[in-house]
Order: sequence, then C-alpha cells, then structure tokens
Amino acid sequence: MRKLALIILVTVTSQTAWADAAGDLKNYLTNTQSLQASFRQTVTSQQGKVQQSSGTLAIQRPGLFRWIYQKPFEQLIIADGKQIWLYDPDLKQATVKDMGKALESSPAALLAGNNQFERNYKLRPLASSEGVDWLEAIPKQADQSFETVKLGFSQGQLTQMELHDHFGQTTRIYFSALKINPKLDASQFRFIPPKDADVIRE
Repeated sequence: MRKLALIILVTVTSQTAWADAAGDLKNYLTNTQSLQASFRQTVTSQQGKVQQSSGTLAIQRPGLFRWIYQKPFEQLIIADGKQIWLYDPDLKQATVKDMGKALESSPAALLAGNNQFERNYKLRPLASSEGVDWLEAIPKQADQSFETVKLGFSQGQLTQMELHDHFGQTTRIYFSALKINPKLDASQFRFIPPKDADVIRE
C-alpha cells in the first residue's frame, strides 16, 4: 500500500510539473515580446573541460537579439531580423550569416524565435529539481545544431537552459535580473562593422 501511494504521489507530482512547465513555455511564447537579462554560461566538453562566461542579453521577438559576452573575453552577437552578426573586438573580425541559415543555431535565436516552437520541437516533461520545472525539447529535424534543449522555469520565469549538441558538448545558461517586456531601443539590434574589421560572410 505504501509503495502504491508513493507511485501515485510521484505520478501526480510529475504531471503537475509538466503542466506548470508547459504552461510557462506557452506563457513565454504568447506574452513575452521583449526581454532583458544577465546570464552566466558554462560549456562542458565531452572530455569534461569547462569554459565559463557571462554577459547580458536583450531580445525583441520575433527575430531580434543582442547577446553580449563580457567575461572572460568580449564578444558581440546581434540579429537584425535578416542577418546575424558575430563580432570579436580583439580579433577585429566580424562574421555575418543569413538569419534563415542560422535559425535556432544559438540559445538567443531559440528565445527570439516566433511562436512555432512546438512545430519544430517535440516536448516531453522532466522531473522538477530544486524548485525548477523542466521541459525537454527534441528537434523534429535532424539537422538542427542541438540534439536536445532543456528549458527550466521557476515561478513562471525562464531561468535556465541546457543544450546538448552533436559534438558531446553541454551548454548551461543561467538567467538573472530578468525584465519582461521592457521598451528597447531598436538601434541596439543594428550592427555596422568598424572600418578596420575583417568581414567574413558565410
């Protein structure tokens, strides 16, 4: 009897977490037009090597984002709705690619996309952990950059992402200082490379 009660409790808890996380994702897709946050990121290689970075981001849905790595090295990624620019000030190098080709190739692009998330991903519930309700999103097309994407919601807000790519790397992103639907200056989503920068088109 005790074992049966435990099974029922686990099942109900899992269903509740799934409902909460699914509802939070739907709420984000429906009600979030813009977003500002700070982030902390770790990338763990297949061999266990860890790289850490941090910075800020701004998103205007759909299709616009500004993702700035501030530590340990400065790097700027901007999407203007048509193109994605990646600029490295130390190397004085700017790489630009068509937005369509780069769609969903980065965490920022996932967050800044349109409301077709469920059309592109198969969703399944994961166990809640430390107050975070988790969803796993598996791309329906095999040519996506990531094998799986996990979305973590806390108190209705997206606070964590975990991405597993085809090279065995795991990227974990932790969001803080979230501002939902702030008024954003459109100029921050435009990028003009410096005159002395090498521009590489992909």
